This record gives sequence, C-alpha cells and structure tokens, in this order.
Amino acid sequence: MTIEIKAPTLPESVPDGTIATWYKAIGDQVARDELLVDIETDKVVIEVVSPSDGTLQQIHKNAGDTIVSNEAIGSLQEGLAAVNDRESAAKLEPAVEEDQGAMISPAARKLIDENSLDAASIEGSGKDGRITKEDVLNRLAAPAPAAAEATTKPAPAPMMPLSSSPEGRIEERVPMSRLRAKVAERMLQATQTTAMLTTFNELNMQPIMEIRRRYKDAFEKAHDGVRLGFMSFFVRACTEALKRFPAVNASIDGNDIVYHGYQDIGVAVSSPRGLVVPVLRNADNMGLAQIEKEIRQYGERARDGKLAIEDLTGSTFTISNGGVFGSLMSTPILNLPETAILGMHKIQERPMAVDGEVKILPMMYLALSYDHRLIDGREAVMFLVTIKDLLEEPARLLLEI
Repeated sequence: MTIEIKAPTLPESVPDGTIATWYKAIGDQVARDELLVDIETDKVVIEVVSPSDGTLQQIHKNAGDTIVSNEAIGSLQEGLAAVNDRESAAKLEPAVEEDQGAMISPAARKLIDENSLDAASIEGSGKDGRITKEDVLNRLAAPAPAAAEATTKPAPAPMMPLSSSPEGRIEERVPMSRLRAKVAERMLQATQTTAMLTTFNELNMQPIMEIRRRYKDAFEKAHDGVRLGFMSFFVRACTEALKRFPAVNASIDGNDIVYHGYQDIGVAVSSPRGLVVPVLRNADNMGLAQIEKEIRQYGERARDGKLAIEDLTGSTFTISNGGVFGSLMSTPILNLPETAILGMHKIQERPMAVDGEVKILPMMYLALSYDHRLIDGREAVMFLVTIKDLLEEPARLLLEI
C-alpha cells in the first residue's frame, strides 16, 4: 500500500516552510518513526519521520522547495521488501551509515570525509543521536581547542559555490536561510514602522556579584546543579518594573493598545542558525532557580535545533545580552509587536565617584529601546531607573519596593 508523506500542520503564524535536507533517497528502506526530512521555517527546523515501515517511493518536494501545512512531500511503499542476494542488499542499504556506533546521514558523511573529521568527535542532534549535516557544519564552525591547535592542522571550511569577479578575485554566493531572512525582515520592519528611541543608564553590578559570590555554591547545591547567573536577576527586575509601567509591557495592534496582564519575557539566544528569542512564560511567577533552569534548557535546545515554534512566540518584553560577546554599548532593535527591549552589556571596572570618593566598581551600561508612539520619554527613563534601583539594591526585589 502507498502512504503519503505529508508536511506537518504549521501554526497560523508560520504560513509555509522550506525543505532543508532529505536523509533518504528514492528506493531506500525506512523504519517507522525514522527521520526522513528536515523542514525549515522562519523560526525552527521541524523533523518529519516515516509514518510506517517501508520503501521511499517518491519525493515530490526537493531541497529548497516551499511547502505549506499538510502538503504531500513524498510517498512510501508500505512493508519491507525481502532481500535475497548481496546485490539487492547493497541497493537497499539504509541511507544512514553506522561508524563506531554513531549513525550518520549521507550528507553528513560526505562532509566528514571531505574535511577529514573524526565522527566520534561530533555530537549528533538527530533522532537517536544521528549525526546530521548541520552537526558537521557546526563542528567545522567551532573554534579548535588550544591544545589541538598546537598539534593538528585546523579543518578546512566546507566547500561553497565559488565564482570569480572580472578582476579575478574569489567570491561565494550562498542562499540566505529562512531564519536569517525572517530576522532581516523583522529588523527592517521594526526600524521603518516604529518611532524607536533608546535611553541609557549605568548599573553598579557589585551588589549582585557579591550575592552570587557568597551564595552560588549553596544555590547550586539546593537546586540540583542549577547555577546562579546574572540573567535571573535581570528577569526578576524587569518583571517587577513591567508591573509598575504597563505601557512598556503593552503592544500596538492597528489603532488599539493591548495591555498584557502577564509578563512573558523573551531572552535573546544566539544559535548556530541565528538569533532566536525563546520565551519565559509567566515570569512573574518564577523564582531565580526556575528562571536559570529554563534559560539553560532553552540554550541547549537552541544549540541542538530542538526549539519548538511555541517556545518562540508570544513574548511581551525582551532582554538581549550583547555583553557575553564583549559589547560595551549598543542600541537593541525592537522585537515586534513589543514596544520595548532591554540591552545588557559587558561588565567593566571603571572609576566612579561614590560619596565624594573615587572607587573602582564593576559597571554595566543598560540600554532601553522603546516605541515612542506608545511610551513617553519620561516613562521609559523611569522604567530603566527602576531596573537600576532594583538591581543595585537587590533587597528591593524581595520587599517589592
């Protein structure tokens, strides 16, 4: 019996997707729930698995083709054919190879061979630990450890289509991923359709750093290995400030203002595919440990390409931390339809005047970008000052003052 292989049902916010990688070729045998193809959307990569045991009969949509919800992308001949001789067995050999216990897709195997990589050093993110093409590309993009650099030659970058200009200089042209294209579109839309301004302030990080220094070991022990970081303090401070300034937690919908009675905080995360913003739901009900745990889990899932669409939608306010990359100051761009975004930056020791004395303190610049159509300058400045006050005197967070 022939079974259609269909694209999954996409949410209303995701109108279509693109076929990224087929892991099987026509004629390959597949097992039920075995990974067949990756579909890339504006937000996440969705894995499509085989609905039954059988042989891949047809592929209707090839890599790069656009698909919509529930569209047929291929077909499967149900039932595994008997293999009577070695020649047939060779033809029907599964497309996923095994190498020292690791399952490897054909595209990944080709890159591994081209770049002389050790498959055992690559962590697979596919089903049952399968090594995918994206895993190999991530491995090639990762910096080599210092010890390895001293003894081995760095692996060459994957081959890309090259061309020469009339002057003989080499260029390469690669298609923009859907995620990168969507990020570019949203950033441009934010700058063109909002009255975006940015206000700055500076934050003395010493009180939080002292709390972290004194209690990090006890915190980790009490919360099953969850580490105490800085982001949880910022999420808690933003949540409290959003309660006091509802307009900063609102959004504009046509001629209406939508005031949200909850605080869903988006935390910008850099992933191998680009910038994503997973959401902490009902952050006002979370303690520091739960915030840190969820952020860590989101970071791991973003790295492994495991974020779901529902993880990335519905935030009411966003925090972006450029400081982890060394940024001293920046103007973050609004994450539509939100009306404000907080930018954190690098902690750097600077001489500061305190009670008539010069002291060296760990300082951080804070930046709040906001939509002036809804938020007045006075309100934006007071919101940022509230965050500063709460973080410089963390007891305020406990006392809610």
